[in-house]
Amino acid sequence: MRYALYFTPPASDPLTLAAQRWLGRNAFTGAALEQPAIGNFEASAVAGLTADPRRYGFHATLKAPFALAEGRSEAELVAEIGRFVCEMEAFDIPELVVGRLGSFFALIPGDHCEPLQSFAGDVVRRFERFRAPLTSADIARRKPDELGAAERQNLVQWGYPYVFDEFRFHMTLTGRVPLESRDAVEAALLDHFADFHGRPLTLGGLALFREPSRGADFTVHSLFPLGGAANRKTA
Repeated sequence: MRYALYFTPPASDPLTLAAQRWLGRNAFTGAALEQPAIGNFEASAVAGLTADPRRYGFHATLKAPFALAEGRSEAELVAEIGRFVCEMEAFDIPELVVGRLGSFFALIPGDHCEPLQSFAGDVVRRFERFRAPLTSADIARRKPDELGAAERQNLVQWGYPYVFDEFRFHMTLTGRVPLESRDAVEAALLDHFADFHGRPLTLGGLALFREPSRGADFTVHSLFPLGGAANRKTA
């Protein structure tokens, strides 16, 4: 069993509905969904391009997947998340855009957002005591030789390379897209997410996702609204 602390909008949010159609899976229920057509791509090719993000569900990583530390329980983790969100207030990312990070596409902020960077760092620090240390195999899977010095240090100290100064908020929409396919995929994404591209995104909650066994699909365990403005919603 692994857990992760992610951001995802509520199950009925229009962005969630659009994203789960794109990815082909509802992370709240685990149900498979029919994906939209992309130009001249075969359905199997679309499924392949979205296979990695489909397994994790529509989300942005705040605290990367972790096994619970020895002596910690799911109930303790849930209780601590409840306390944490009561100390935080919702805020807006001023602009969300379809963007490319290396060879994959994601929804990303249009510009630096300091409240977002600060919030992400708070999540990493607050829940570190719940994280079991990475195994040597876990570290090897991250290909540390391909990471920068700061990213390697983060991996060892915090279990994930991309935290604090290395953190970049992104809601992944594809796996690696071959160079020759990128223009077509980008055009399809801009069309599919036209109602959200270039507009604000409210970060109003923290989500606990759960992976029942290594390699299984992640599903939403619970959503916790920031500021304690609403009762916790359990999937």
